Amino acid sequence: MMSRLLALATAVPDHVLDQQAVAVSAGHLFAGRTGAFARLAQIYGNAGIEKRHSCVPLDWYLAPHGWAERSRLYVDAALGLAERTIRDCLAECGLGLMDVDGLVVVSTTGIATPSLDALLQERLGLRRDLQRLPIFGFGCAGGVLGLARAAALARAEPGARILCVVVELCGLTFRAADTSAANIVATALFGDGAAAAMISTDGDGPALGPWGEHSFPDSLDVMGWDIGEDGFGVRFSRDIPTLIRRDLVPPLDAFLARHGLDLARFDAIACHPGGAKVLDALEEILGRTLPEARTVLREFGNMSAPTVLFVLDRLRPAWEGRVLMTALGPGFTAGFLTLGAA
Repeated sequence: MMSRLLALATAVPDHVLDQQAVAVSAGHLFAGRTGAFARLAQIYGNAGIEKRHSCVPLDWYLAPHGWAERSRLYVDAALGLAERTIRDCLAECGLGLMDVDGLVVVSTTGIATPSLDALLQERLGLRRDLQRLPIFGFGCAGGVLGLARAAALARAEPGARILCVVVELCGLTFRAADTSAANIVATALFGDGAAAAMISTDGDGPALGPWGEHSFPDSLDVMGWDIGEDGFGVRFSRDIPTLIRRDLVPPLDAFLARHGLDLARFDAIACHPGGAKVLDALEEILGRTLPEARTVLREFGNMSAPTVLFVLDRLRPAWEGRVLMTALGPGFTAGFLTLGAA
């Protein structure tokens, strides 16, 4: 009994951040406060990004903001984006709100209790017997691993319709007072976005699975959050491209071998485009170009977990064959998922 992807929808906020305008604003904010900015300023031109979308305008980032304000913005914007993707996803597969049996919500850029899934249940009037699963902490790997968890739920209850929503507001984690290299680099990379996927064993669509993951030893400091009085602070290692080249091939090969799969027989690969250098490393070890991932990076930046689903959406013609999805996130963990012909 195979889980299948019945529909996929994506959405971004209305505010557009032009990369050149961001570079100018970042210069005004950082140039006189840290000598590191002159060394890092080239990142805006080298990131492979032309624009991104944000739930707040550019001038919001130039002032300090506390936990309470960030949390209010996170909940309001995340619910709005999630609702848009849910309604578009349901329309694509011809289902209604009352047809949803389970709701998986993946998000790591904010905290809400009741969680986003409960808030969406109330906001949209979803069924009272809805099965809910909030997932926090997957970071950039959440698009792949969240989809895998939803596929597992669908397979465990044949016929159930499981809606997987992935929403990240990366921009809200920026801290104007933080002059660390990671925070400055983040201003050149991160955007906001959301995606929703309908999964069930009943219906037409590409099969989901097998899936798997690999957590690397002694790597907890590679990626994550540093929590401060003014919210989340991004932490990621500059060595991620090196780690990909050195360490990703063995677990990928092991995953493929375990399921009798051959990398050369995949029609497309949907990779999370963490950045231009990350894509360079992925293309090198995979032995193929990743034009869809580069296009998504250029047009939307790194939206964390939803980004790989934007790439998958661009690869719809390949769904008739077989697609390999992969992403890396805190842990430090690699997620793998196959989609396509069973």
